[in-house]
Amino acid sequence: MRIKSPRPFPKSPLKSFPKSAELLHQLQSGDTLSIRRSILLVVLLSLPTIAAQLSYIIMQYIDAAMVGHLSTTASASIGLISPVTWLFNGLCTALTAGFAVQMAQRFGSRDQKAARSIMKQGLIVGLLFSGVLAIITVALAFVLPTWLGGAPDVRAGSTAYLAIFGVSLFALQMTSMGSSMVQSSGNMKLPSLVSIIMCICDVFFNSLLIFPPTTYSVFGLFSVAWPGANLGVAGASLGTALAEAIGAGIYLWFMLVHSPVLRRRRGEHLRFSRIIVMTAVKISTPVAIENAVTNSAQVVSTRIISPLGTTAIAANAFAVTAESICYQPGFGIGSAATTIVGQSVGARQKRMARRFVWLSIALGMATMTTAGILMFIFAPQMISMLSPDPVIQDMGGAALRIGAIAEPFFAASIVASAALRGAGDTLASSIFTAGTIWAIRVPLSIIFCPFMGINGYWLASVIQWWVCGALFLWRVKSEVWLKRLDTPRGLKK
Repeated sequence: MRIKSPRPFPKSPLKSFPKSAELLHQLQSGDTLSIRRSILLVVLLSLPTIAAQLSYIIMQYIDAAMVGHLSTTASASIGLISPVTWLFNGLCTALTAGFAVQMAQRFGSRDQKAARSIMKQGLIVGLLFSGVLAIITVALAFVLPTWLGGAPDVRAGSTAYLAIFGVSLFALQMTSMGSSMVQSSGNMKLPSLVSIIMCICDVFFNSLLIFPPTTYSVFGLFSVAWPGANLGVAGASLGTALAEAIGAGIYLWFMLVHSPVLRRRRGEHLRFSRIIVMTAVKISTPVAIENAVTNSAQVVSTRIISPLGTTAIAANAFAVTAESICYQPGFGIGSAATTIVGQSVGARQKRMARRFVWLSIALGMATMTTAGILMFIFAPQMISMLSPDPVIQDMGGAALRIGAIAEPFFAASIVASAALRGAGDTLASSIFTAGTIWAIRVPLSIIFCPFMGINGYWLASVIQWWVCGALFLWRVKSEVWLKRLDTPRGLKK
């Protein structure tokens, strides 16, 4: 018997170029998209997230450049504890994944009410979780800079930066959840807009908080007196925290008040579901372990680099910031892949889930390989934008060129991990990333750094990412992550 197909989504005025909402609606309805439309959907959902990631990188660049023009010591103060901020940021991201993946799958099965319930539960859990992390981070701020081997003149700035970062974890968690939850509904434009707003706010707040009062001449015609709090490194952290708070406020307003699919409905009360929370824990735990183990290794790597001196710490930090221009687009494509694959799984579209994973990986590898080539060519210029110190420019540029070699398989790791996360396959991904970092990068860094300097650390990282990327490609090809769709929906545990 022929089953009547659902009423089609209103078509875009440009028939040859449908909107992402129309394509997602087809996917949720059980239709099989053509290759052309599949590629188009990946590109349409990826472009806004890539723009969002690039605006975030611009914000990091501006932060680093402003602090870099203060002094090498100020740059080293942030570089020393940057891996610690990545660790806590990663834990917030892990919790976000636990709820956002479930929302994407509910939207894929066209159950908006369940998606809204998951959103509300996630926001409450996120507030509680970030509060605990904030207390831990502030406490660690007073001891970690010493343990990491920072010089006495570096430690004070590191403590101030990390303490302010800890207090801002509430806003960071809400921003993370807001971005992923809005994307899970298929809205990729708002995260891009919010990222741009946050970038502008960050520049504004940093200019007020980092430097002393300054008078600027405008084309020699007139002068403008610009106020400044002269807080240095602490001002950089506070400026970013205020920008995060604004972003969090926009997301909460949009989700709870404005969004047609996410906003509160009369009669839909907050009820905690043990199944939803435990599923979030099941999804988040491997991601959290991966982030914790991975970023703990980054902390240990900083401890390995710190004996090389303040200049080496600063050069390594600038190289990491510069490299992020290459890999953040990969994270943007990965965010889109999580949404599309999650909705494909929710709609029980096995063929489409498989196709979207490979298309996303191909797009990520092509984008990051191109970016890696440009990074190799313009490495000295990229570092010179962040620091006027010629020694730092030479050290950072050399490290950046070594790192460029890793970009193709680094892309495979980033995008494949995110796509598999959309399918609920997080354990293997966590083992691959964390395992290769501890088994390959850390031991090789210990061997290479004493006679190669920071170049030894970057060479170890290249080897690790090539192995990790190969493992992810093998995992995707094995299709173990698709087996859950072979189980009838009613029998799925």
